[in-house]
Amino acid sequence: MMKFLFMMIFMMPLCFKKNMFWMVQFMFMIMMFMFMNMSISVTNFCNLSYMLGCDMISYGLILLSIWITFLMIMASESLKKNNFFTNFFLFNIIFMMMMLFLTFSTMNLFLFYLFFESSLIPTLMLIIGWGYQPERIQAGMYLLFYTLFASLPLLMGIFYIYYEMNYMMIYFMKFYDYDLLFLYLSMIFAFLVKMPMYFVHLWLPKAHVEAPISGSMILAAIMLKLGGYGLLRVMMVLQKISMKMNYIWVVISLVGGFYISLKCFCQNDMKSLIAYSSVAHMSIVIGGIMTMNYWGYLGSYILMIGHGLCSSGMFCLSNINYERLNSRSMFLNKGMMNFMPSMSLWWFLLVSSNMAAPPSLNLMGEISLINSLISWSWLSMILLMMISFFSAGYSLYLYSYTQHGKYNLGVYSFYSGVSREYLMLMLHWLPLNILVLKIDYSMIWF
Repeated sequence: MMKFLFMMIFMMPLCFKKNMFWMVQFMFMIMMFMFMNMSISVTNFCNLSYMLGCDMISYGLILLSIWITFLMIMASESLKKNNFFTNFFLFNIIFMMMMLFLTFSTMNLFLFYLFFESSLIPTLMLIIGWGYQPERIQAGMYLLFYTLFASLPLLMGIFYIYYEMNYMMIYFMKFYDYDLLFLYLSMIFAFLVKMPMYFVHLWLPKAHVEAPISGSMILAAIMLKLGGYGLLRVMMVLQKISMKMNYIWVVISLVGGFYISLKCFCQNDMKSLIAYSSVAHMSIVIGGIMTMNYWGYLGSYILMIGHGLCSSGMFCLSNINYERLNSRSMFLNKGMMNFMPSMSLWWFLLVSSNMAAPPSLNLMGEISLINSLISWSWLSMILLMMISFFSAGYSLYLYSYTQHGKYNLGVYSFYSGVSREYLMLMLHWLPLNILVLKIDYSMIWF
């Protein structure tokens, strides 16, 4: 695992040379193939080196991180065109990728906390440095304070676990089982805010709307998954008390997911709608993890990977429209089928994946999660039906509103999609729908 870390460290000087924008992207591509072809044990931690290791959960999420980082650079071509602090932008992205890689691969609980929090810094820089409106400062503050406020108790909880166990290896945590209410609350609250759970989700739509395209992609694809990853890891130590307390989070998530789905119909900013739909999807993931059963764990993992690719692709699409019309308003982005018929196909493919149509990973994950939640309590069926139905509803609303209807007469100068954009969308959609063929890897690790 160290070899990838060193590869990223040695990529940093590349950022500061002239005309190295695509070279950095190419290096991420090489890294992607190296990581893909790494031997991986399905049942255990493998590739151990210097407190870094990789099991099946880490493997999928690191792979997703490298893939999305590679696509982020591809999506940010307008920065290169305008020469908008490109070098520092690349440096920031590589630093972020390093933090994410270390978060997912470290086996030490304290180091996990350290890198989990450090990944906040480059995200904040992306939003404040390359965002669009002056409100980005406020969005950055929301992001910072929501996540930091919840993270201090997590640090205390980790210190308590160290005090009790005398070591911090995540792998050995399975030998302990604490029945302590305050430890339980302090350990999971930070991850629930990061997910984000309903009630503590307000930072997410703000951050998404203000972030540049690269910031939105990494936020949607990876930052939300940090919370899910953390929950999958710490639930091991908290099994006894989880059995008593988890129903609270399941109920909040399901009711919140239903309410947020309705809220999606009130949005007139494309990015805002996609951001709220992320909250609705993540609420089902929280529900699945909190049921503490086999299907829930598998489903949450698969839906996290699927949502990462799908949501990121939809942000790319909204950005492609934004670069043409300089607006993300649904009232102005109408009748796009007249101008970019080929782009409508990609809108259709990604929106259909977002509403969990086969053969996407989202469908597989949602089936597993629905299975787990209904086996936990049949009453959850009602809210799950609502969430699934409205999920299709707001996806169709987004698609039909932007693609059909009379186009805005203010649109007079226009160019259709370029090959870079189509390739970028293809690279979001293909893994999302082809990985279903190897779903056995995601279903047997646990």
